[in-house]
Amino acid sequence: MDKRWVISKTDELAVEKLYKELKINRVLCELLVKRGIRTYEEAQRFFRPELSHLHDPYLMKDMDKAVRRIDEAIRNNEKVMVYGDYDVDGTTAVALVFGFLREIYFNLEYYIPDRYREGYGISYQGIDHAVQHEIKLVIALDCGIKAVDQIKYANERGIDFIICDHHRPGEELPPAAAVLDPKREDCPYPYKELSGCGIGYKLAQALASYMQLDESKVEEQLDLVVVSIAADIVPITGENRVLAYHGLKRLNKRPRPGLRFLLRSSGVDRKLSISDIIFVIGPRINAAGRMDHGNVAVRLLTSQDSTVALEQANNLNSINSERRLIDRTITQEALDLIEADEDFGNKKSTILYQKHWHKGVIGIVASRMIENYYKPTIILTSSDDRYAAGSARSVKNFDIYNAIGACEDILEQFGGHKYAAGLTIEKERIPEFIERFEQVVASTINETEMSPEISVDAEVDVHQLDLKFYNILAQFEPFGPANLKPTFVSRALNDTGYSDIVGQRKGHIKIHASQIDSYAISGIGFNMAEKLPVVKAGSFDVCYHLDLNTWRGTKNLQFTIKDLKTSAQGAVELREEPADQSANSNDKDKEGNEDKETKRMRL
Repeated sequence: MDKRWVISKTDELAVEKLYKELKINRVLCELLVKRGIRTYEEAQRFFRPELSHLHDPYLMKDMDKAVRRIDEAIRNNEKVMVYGDYDVDGTTAVALVFGFLREIYFNLEYYIPDRYREGYGISYQGIDHAVQHEIKLVIALDCGIKAVDQIKYANERGIDFIICDHHRPGEELPPAAAVLDPKREDCPYPYKELSGCGIGYKLAQALASYMQLDESKVEEQLDLVVVSIAADIVPITGENRVLAYHGLKRLNKRPRPGLRFLLRSSGVDRKLSISDIIFVIGPRINAAGRMDHGNVAVRLLTSQDSTVALEQANNLNSINSERRLIDRTITQEALDLIEADEDFGNKKSTILYQKHWHKGVIGIVASRMIENYYKPTIILTSSDDRYAAGSARSVKNFDIYNAIGACEDILEQFGGHKYAAGLTIEKERIPEFIERFEQVVASTINETEMSPEISVDAEVDVHQLDLKFYNILAQFEPFGPANLKPTFVSRALNDTGYSDIVGQRKGHIKIHASQIDSYAISGIGFNMAEKLPVVKAGSFDVCYHLDLNTWRGTKNLQFTIKDLKTSAQGAVELREEPADQSANSNDKDKEGNEDKETKRMRL
């Protein structure tokens, strides 16, 4: 699949100013400017994030109310329930607040809604559970900002709520005892992009200050916060960068028993990065809600006993293995259906339906189809005898929420946002929906949106790359949305004669190449064996991440290749607007995301 290379326009004056102040490689200054860093002081805070850089939690609207209500509950020995979503952000947030309160108070429990019976957010079943168990205060995390009717229902039954959410509010706030959400229009809190677990961390900070507890009691929770930041794909800027930086330190040095054993049972034994959380920890925690129940994840994350933690980690790893098997099976079935469709090449969208597909993984399968065919995709499965449920995923810049909305009259429910959505439809109307959706996509999608795009940070000559350059580049970590791992392009390389196909199945390419007057550098392109003729044909351009390869104590720079083109092909498009490093940053696996909806759905 051909990929476009796109580089955003650089503010050359800002780069020049920063170059004079920092006196480091100009390319590195260009990277900093593209990340919004324009002064020496901003660069210093970027490269040396300190916990002291975190904002006062009491700057958050209603934080004083939340703390006073929790203090009242403790003084009156009221039963408290910590409530959260079933995904990674929700379960880590519940584990954080429950674990923190457990150290100072005993009369509490936690509650995670069932993904399939209750759906996302605050459920009436959860409130009824609170009534039955004589709960007087519920602390809701990563959900609730639009639960106006549910909170009224709870208030009528003598239950107070503290809402801790990070989604955008609706026109009316729920009538809770306190509503913590930096995205409230009347909230002066300086940083708006905290994860749900991050809001929980700020609440713990405020409580610790009010109760004069040692700050270390809060900092013990940082391993949970970084897991939420990585898995929920929030921008790694500002406070999130500080929390992620110190959270990774704790995760690598002193993780809680549950995370330590989860990593061990996953076979991971290395210094962890944000990517490791996204691809190793996150899927395993999410698997609990997909295949079993979110309570499994919270039990793991709150376990203080090593024996129990090991048992829970092994259980969660087994659940994830089952999820992966089902995922692979359905993915292959979906690919087979596409292969059998002779007209697929003429279509602008992908919609597939099989009644036996597992509802918990269809969102993942939709993403897999985009990886293979790069078209707006909807995967449908049976919800019950009458209805089908679907998960939708989109390609960059195409609003799949609006496309589904254009078919609203034949749907029962739909919800979501630009890049991910969910829907419910009567089974008998699926053929009609497939036809209508294809018409909508075909008439609205831009041809450039039909081919994947690689955002390039800078063009670099190989001779500029040395260990000093890499060591400064490494200090850009942790990488993530709004601070993605830099992508470079180097032009007019030539094979030294040692480039070849490698790997057990001969599926990867290993290049050894140089520019005129540069040293030779190696690179690895995974699953790119078909690109060897490009390398052997003559001058070529390479798009890559810069990494460090250590072999028998020797350190060498290496390209991790993203794409290769002949030099005649490899023109990079110039984009006038600044690079959007957070593109798709809200593409979370919550089909019913509260940010933008017309019909509320419960998947």
